[in-house]
Amino acid sequence: MANSYDALVDLLVHRFDVDPAKITPQATFEDLEIDSLFMVELLLVVQAELGVELSDDAATPRDTIAKAAELISAHAAAAAS
Repeated sequence: MANSYDALVDLLVHRFDVDPAKITPQATFEDLEIDSLFMVELLLVVQAELGVELSDDAATPRDTIAKAAELISAHAAAAAS
């Protein structure tokens, strides 16, 4: 999960200008002021940048960053096998 977490943080900071000081594994997307429309855009960027295909409703603003990273890892592992 560490690689997925780091990649997600990198996307949030560099592509979406989220303050890195606010990003922790326990932070929710709501804590970062990310709404459901933003989540759809983020999931599209994850798909394009990380090659992990996720549905539009795979994560919600109430999910933590750690949970989203686990989701990315799980989908990446499933795609690799």
